[in-house]
Amino acid sequence: MKKFLALAIALVMIFAIAACGEPDTGSGSDPGAGSGSEAGTGSGEDPGTGGDTDTGTGGVTSDNIKIGVVHIGPLADQGYTYNHHIGALKMIENLGLRENQYIPKFAVGTEAADVTAAINELIQEGCHIIFATSFSHQFQMIEAARENPDIVFCHATGANAHGSGLNNYHNYFAKIHEARYLGGIAAGLATETNKLGYVAAHPFAEVISGYTAFFLGALSVNPNVTMDVIYINAWGDPPLEQQVATRLIELGADVIAQHSDSATPALAAEEGGVFHVGYNNDMREAAPNASLLSPRIDWSIYMTFAVQSVLNGTQIPVDWGEGLAAGAAFITELNDAIIAPGTREAIAEARDEIIAGTRQIFSGHLLDNDGNNAVITNFDGDTIFEFTGPDSIFHESTTTSAPSFNAIIAGVNIIS
Repeated sequence: MKKFLALAIALVMIFAIAACGEPDTGSGSDPGAGSGSEAGTGSGEDPGTGGDTDTGTGGVTSDNIKIGVVHIGPLADQGYTYNHHIGALKMIENLGLRENQYIPKFAVGTEAADVTAAINELIQEGCHIIFATSFSHQFQMIEAARENPDIVFCHATGANAHGSGLNNYHNYFAKIHEARYLGGIAAGLATETNKLGYVAAHPFAEVISGYTAFFLGALSVNPNVTMDVIYINAWGDPPLEQQVATRLIELGADVIAQHSDSATPALAAEEGGVFHVGYNNDMREAAPNASLLSPRIDWSIYMTFAVQSVLNGTQIPVDWGEGLAAGAAFITELNDAIIAPGTREAIAEARDEIIAGTRQIFSGHLLDNDGNNAVITNFDGDTIFEFTGPDSIFHESTTTSAPSFNAIIAGVNIIS
């Protein structure tokens, strides 16, 4: 029965794309939300977090530039790939380019041979700048950048641009943890069981940083909450995402959140009669009785900036990562029919304080589940930061755009 339901949900998700109409860019009047579409035109300044490299390509004009994008998933995922595609279309609009100058490769996946083939096709089609959207694409992107110094390569979620020695290879992301924190506030106020559930992709810092920020947002308004996390060990797997969401509901969670690529956790929450906080897309239409809000990234801000830089022959940061203040991270309209009283006001207050720098997300004396100081480690397992007391503050995504927070804090339970 569960397999049948998962298949049905996946089919609903795929067909839903046909009925989407004009894509939502999260630019409504919600005072707790950043305006992704308004900020998407802000391509004239360099807000990068890393050093600069010269990326002038000579002879490239707005009339002849070609922009390639390697998308990890299918457009119909209604999640991560959909959102990145919307960013690319907005970039085309911002710069007054033709849509046929944007060359997407969808459903490339993570297999090295497939990624290499997609990149090579874009090179052969004459792309001047190539974006790749998955952490898993980084090694193929680096190799392509080495072999093609006249092409600019921009890789989302990666962490290897620093130290690569390549002046045509760049990393970018957004401070999505800021928007996830706001989503956690909605969840913390909505829950009645005081148990949250999280459908998580991989046990990587990008995912851990996000769900920890979400949990800390919930704790800020409800100190009694705990959260169960289940990894699907994939960036997207619609049937498995639905199955995991259902299991979390069975374990007592009455708010489900996600770092996974499809809309099926929202549909599972709707079916299970619980609330949901999404990712990448406004999921109120798919789950009107469940979807509280969704954190999103407006990829158009970076893509516009990077392509404009190529056209101008100007510098692109080695790493770029902006958040609520720039509109790169934002939340969709709140679902007023189901949010708890005071949610809008609490989110607006937190958002203003995060932007002003008076509220730090990863701060205080954070502990692990054994009562020890929470520690953040590097790839070798060495401690790079320890939360030793109430004045501890870890500034996420400042040295590099890719998140670094990977501590499992007290109250977060990893379910196998």
